[in-house]
Amino acid sequence: MRFDDKTVLVTGGSRGIGRAIGQAFAASGAKVMLTSRKIDALEEAAAEIRESTGNGAVEVIASNAGGIEEPERVLSETVSRFGGLDVLVNNAATNPYFGPLMGLDASRADKIVEVNLRAVLLWSQAAVRLGFQGGQRGSIINIASIGGLSIEPGIGYYNVSKAGVIHLTRQLANELGPQVRVNAIAPGLVRTFFARALWEENEERVSARLPMGRIGEPSDIAGAALFLASDLASWITGEVLVVDGGALVASSR
Repeated sequence: MRFDDKTVLVTGGSRGIGRAIGQAFAASGAKVMLTSRKIDALEEAAAEIRESTGNGAVEVIASNAGGIEEPERVLSETVSRFGGLDVLVNNAATNPYFGPLMGLDASRADKIVEVNLRAVLLWSQAAVRLGFQGGQRGSIINIASIGGLSIEPGIGYYNVSKAGVIHLTRQLANELGPQVRVNAIAPGLVRTFFARALWEENEERVSARLPMGRIGEPSDIAGAALFLASDLASWITGEVLVVDGGALVASSR
């Protein structure tokens, strides 16, 4: 799965799953643009990716994924630097609240929707309008969650937003085909800073419940992203690829 002469934009690209996806595409020959809020973290990620892959075409732009005007600004700059866009990975997410839904205030609820759901729509619109131009075919990959397919205590509204991402993926796939394919990845519990509260103190117990016997690594999700963006998946759109170590079937063991 080579992506030579292809351009990939990854939101939330400075660490965790986004960073691993950026590294995987860079290792496969792509030109990669990483974006997230903190420029220092972005520059560190890009430098390490360049060194580890030998690919110098890794650049960064700081942005707030949930900002209304940010997608157009970042897409315009990406096209200016790299000449176009082939793959958009909507990875940026937030979860400022942990607890029952009855305790969730409007401000934090709005923030979850702004970054996790509305941003997926706005970045996808900008990619189609500014990146996938002149009949160029494109691929959009949205990072959802198995939480969007199940019920969990504590992160209920985050999961509601991810369920929205899954439905939005299907709706966009219906509207944008055949020029643009739109798919989602639904990760299970992955060893990231973002999800550390869910695995850091009970990894052994959580791993023991999974058929694969371990929690996920960011590279597990990156491999799925490469596949969905590649020509091997050229007849796949509107799908949700669950990558969870068997978490959704664990109760039947």
